[in-house]
Parts: sequence; structure tokens; C-alpha cells
Amino acid sequence: MNEEIKTEERFDPELLPPGDGVLVLSAEGRVLSANLQVERILERKVDRGQTLGVEDLFAESHLPAARIAFRESLQGGHSRSNLTADLRTSNGGRRPVIYSVAPLNDLDNRPIGLVVTLREPDLPLPRRQAEAQVLVPGQGNLFENLAEGAFSIDTRWRITAFNLQAEEITGFEREEVLGRQCWEVFKSDLCRSSCPLKATLDTGVTHLDQDVRMMSKHGHRFTILVNTSIIKDKNSLVLGALETFRPLSVVDGGGVIEEVCQGTEEIIGRSPALIRLLSLLPDVGASEASVILEGESGTGKELVARAIHRYSRRSNGPFVPVNCSALAETLLESELFGHEKAAFTGAINRKAGRFELAKRGTLFLDEIAEIKPELQVKLLRVLEEGTFERVGGIHSIPLDARIIAATNRNLREEVRCGRFREDLYYRLCTVPIGLPSLRERPEDIPLLVNHFVARLNQTYHKNVRGVDPKVLALFRRYSWPGNVRELKHALEYAFVFVKGPAICPSHLPELKAPSQSESAPAQPAATFPLLMEDERQALLTALERAGGRRQEAADLLGLSRSSLWRKMKIHGLS
Repeated sequence: MNEEIKTEERFDPELLPPGDGVLVLSAEGRVLSANLQVERILERKVDRGQTLGVEDLFAESHLPAARIAFRESLQGGHSRSNLTADLRTSNGGRRPVIYSVAPLNDLDNRPIGLVVTLREPDLPLPRRQAEAQVLVPGQGNLFENLAEGAFSIDTRWRITAFNLQAEEITGFEREEVLGRQCWEVFKSDLCRSSCPLKATLDTGVTHLDQDVRMMSKHGHRFTILVNTSIIKDKNSLVLGALETFRPLSVVDGGGVIEEVCQGTEEIIGRSPALIRLLSLLPDVGASEASVILEGESGTGKELVARAIHRYSRRSNGPFVPVNCSALAETLLESELFGHEKAAFTGAINRKAGRFELAKRGTLFLDEIAEIKPELQVKLLRVLEEGTFERVGGIHSIPLDARIIAATNRNLREEVRCGRFREDLYYRLCTVPIGLPSLRERPEDIPLLVNHFVARLNQTYHKNVRGVDPKVLALFRRYSWPGNVRELKHALEYAFVFVKGPAICPSHLPELKAPSQSESAPAQPAATFPLLMEDERQALLTALERAGGRRQEAADLLGLSRSSLWRKMKIHGLS
């Protein structure tokens, strides 16, 4: 901050935008400072000097997690953000809250206390996180663990403070920017026109979640969400302004969408599970073997079938899909085999079936497990003999189509229970391929989100830049029983209500299915726990799963990139 500002004037929680309660505690739990929002949220008076421990703040069921968060910040210097809990209120009740905990450090960067931010879940997104810039009498600048980038300027537009997260986001070192005017550093698209920081400094009005395109030190232009507020002394004299910012997960010309290989343009992802699957497709496509695709609903079985068709020598022929569960048994037989004129009531003309329409191409039988036993017999005969007859016909027609079948059921179990013919199963299952669920490929969620946002922008004629990082964090924790299809529908729901440049949690539908951590351990977890007995092994596992990419490993662990880097250094992994 500006050297002209007296130390005792540098911290005033009331300068924070409304909604965030900020509580500063000593290592012994004594209250060093608390704003009025804390008292409103706790529904009781909070006096400086009183002792307020974790047991006084949180309901019994949330004490273990809160104790861990407080201990990690105080003893390890780690920040924890966006945690959920119930608070104790003055009348013995409970009140849901989203809270963050950050260490309060001395000039030697040693933790001497805690900064706790409280926010009610139904309020707008936090204007500043618990790790915001905290300047305490006699302790200097203590805002280095803010989860968002933050910097302040004086009234001459000179940068007076620049935190670690701002360094990481922009690529600039603090020494490079202090004393420089902010537009020389950020070079945003609004610097010379509609700068939200200028508007705040001129009018005193706080700006929230303003999207801005800025340039990093290395010339990379990207989108950030900006919050601004005025800085005053105790006599209401304007000293400067504060800006906090966080990068968006941005749709930018599709550049982040990785198409794994030619012929799979619609299959988005780079996870090991998906790459293993896609590596099989060229060889499978080159053969004429029957294929059965097994996977949960919404995993993209038809997309994989189309990719196999494009790799095959039949790629110039038609790809004919049939949803076997969407048609009644009598209609399905006619759809597959066709019918002759007057073969049944309503058959006023001859009609070619899907087997004929797929000539020199591929026939895709989706939801094959839904076919009744009687039709299973006829289908087996066609596959064995290579010919079929139209309903009501007497002439054999040669089958000249490759068969790819798909199901969201376990066909082995269906055979064991007598609901699916064993001979038909083995005839179809020459090459069985299992499709990974979205729970098994969480690394692909950001790529899929960007892909769908780009598509939905065209459909809804909007200009959504991306999603708030909290949305991505929520998507990573969710178990996605409907897989990629459910993800697409959730984003489409959000597009109905989003008005600004970013999709926020308030725009999403309620995701009711239990998360992996709450459900039975039938599937591998999509994220790793923050606390493990062997933290070093958790770091190694996350880094291996992310292919060494630190940001992805941090996302898997639920940490910021800077927190991951600190833990890596502690465990000698840097």
C-alpha cells in the first residue's frame, strides 16, 4: 500500500463489500478484528479481545472439518476456501454458511493468527475471499494467500500492492509492477474506455464480476472476472482502490478443445481412459467384426459407433442408427427388415427396412438389450445366415451392412438372468468395448464445458465467455449419473438464465445425485481428499494422473496452484 497511509489506518473490515463477514483471530483465538457482517451472520455481538474458538463458531457435526482447516492454516500456513458448514447462532440454532480460512502472517511470513471469511450461501458470489489483503497494525502486508489475484492503486493509478496469486495469474513479479501505472501492466481491453477500477475511483461505486480481457507478461490474452472497491481512511479520505480478479474457464475459438485423432472430432477429451478407448478405434474400424459397445447412459456410444464407421472401409456408405427401445416390438421388426405391401393392416406400400438402408454401410443397434426374445431369434438368424426377408415377403435379401450394437446394461448379467440369448450375445460380442463414465475422466470436464458453451452460444445467440471456477469445482465433485449428456443439459439449463459473461453456480439446475464421496465406492473417486495420512503419495498420484500438469493436479486435489506448489516443496517434489 502507499507509504503515506498510516499503519493503523490500513485495516478496516467495514471497507469490504457488503455480504462478506471477516473475522481476524490471534493464534490463541482472541478476536483482533471483526466487521458488522460477522455479527449479523453470527447473530451476536463480537468484541475485540474476546476469545472465539472453533467450538464457539461451528455446529457439532461440522467441528472436525473446521478444526482441520483452522489447524492447517495456523500450523502449516495453508489457505482453505469455499468450505460449507453450519454455524452456531446466539439462540442455539444453526445457520448454513460458506467459509474460508487463511493464515495471518508476521513480517517473517510465520502464521500468528487466522483470517476467517463467512458468507451466506444464498448471497451473490463473494466479492473477496477470506484470503483477501489483510493489513494489521504493526504486522505489515499479510494478504499473500488470497485465492484470487489482488492489487491496489493510489489516486495516481500507481500500483501499491500486488499479491502472490496476481503474480501467478499474470506472470509478473511484484517488483516489476510496484510503482507502475496499472494500464501499463494489464493492457486490458477496457483500460482506455470503460475501466471498472477507474469508475470505482471516480464514483466510489463497487463493481462486481466485470469481465475483462487482459494480457499476461508473455503476451497471452485471457479473460478475468474483476471486482473493485474503494479504499478510504478513517476520515473517509479516498486513498486509492482495490481490485480482485480471477481467471475464467474461457471459450476461445475452441483452442482448448483437444480432438484426439482424425475421425473422432465430436469426442472431446484427453484423459488416459478416453485415449485408451480411442486408440482401439482405428484397428476396430478396419475389421469387419461385430462390435458391442457397453457403457452408462450418456457416455457417447453413438459417437464412438460413428467413429468406428468413419475408420472402416464402409465409411463412404450410410450410417443407419436404430434405437431399439423407442419402438414397439411389431414396429421394430418392420423397421429392421422392412415389409411388403399388405403385409399387415396399414402397410399400403412396400417399405425398405434399416438392414437394406444400411447397404454398404453400418447399422447401429442402440439399446440392443431391449429387444424381446422372439425378435432376438430372428436377429440371430440374420447374423448367422447373412440374409433376411421383409415382413410378409418370401424373397431373401443379402445382408451387406456391418453391425454395431450398444447397451447401457451388463449383457453378461442379462444372459445369466435369461433375458438375453447367449448365442446372440456371443455373435454380437466379437469385439466388446467398454466406454468410461464421466466420473472416470474428470480431466475432460473443462474441455467438454468449453465445447458445449461454444455450441450453446451459437444456439442461443449469446456471448458467454466461460464458467466461474466454482462451477468447475462443483462439476468435478458431482458424480454425473447421466454422464456427458447430463453435463450438456446442465449447461443448456444455465444458458436459459445467464445474462452476463460467465455461468455461475446460481444459474445451474439442482444436481441431486450423490457425489462420489457420498455414494458406495463402486467407482474410483473423481477427486482426491485434501487430507490423507500419506499426503506425499496423494500429491504424486494427482500429478501422475494429470500428466505432470500442476493446474490439473491442483484441481484434482481441490487446491489452488500456489498451495499445491507449497506442498510439493514441503515433500521435496519441486
